[in-house]
Amino acid sequence: MQIIPYQPHLKAFAKKLRCEMTLAEVLLWQRLKRRQVLGYDFDRQRPVGKYIVDFYCKELRLGLEVDGRSHDVKEQADLFRQDESRKAGVELLRFWDAEIKQDMRSVLMRLKTGIRQRESELGVAPHVEESTPPCGHPSKEGNSEPLC
Repeated sequence: MQIIPYQPHLKAFAKKLRCEMTLAEVLLWQRLKRRQVLGYDFDRQRPVGKYIVDFYCKELRLGLEVDGRSHDVKEQADLFRQDESRKAGVELLRFWDAEIKQDMRSVLMRLKTGIRQRESELGVAPHVEESTPPCGHPSKEGNSEPLC
C-alpha cells in the first residue's frame, strides 16, 4: 500500500474538521464506517498531499468529496484539486450534499461502481460484496459513537 505524504500542519485541521462534519458527511460516514461498503476501510477528514479529503480509502487510494453549495463557484479550484490528486495517485469521487441527503441509494451505487473501477485500474482483487445495513437513527440502533 503506497503512503501518500501530506503536509504536517493539516493533521490538526483535519481533526477539527472531524468535529465539524456537515449533515451530509455524517450521513455518508454512517454508511462508510466499519467496512460497510464492499468491505473497504475509509478514514474521514484525511490529509492527502496538500489537501484534506472528506473520506479516504488507503487501499484504493480513493478519496470521496462531499460538495455543498459553496462548490457552485469553486469549479476551477475543484478541477485543479482533482488534477493534483491524480498526480499523487489518488482518484477523487465527488457527491453533492443534497444527493446524499435525498438519494443515498444512488450515491452508494455510484460509489460501488467507482470502487469496482478503481479495483480494476489498480489490479486489486475485488472484496466480497457485503450488504449495507438500512439507514436508521444511530441512537435507535444502539451503535452511536461520537463524531470527534
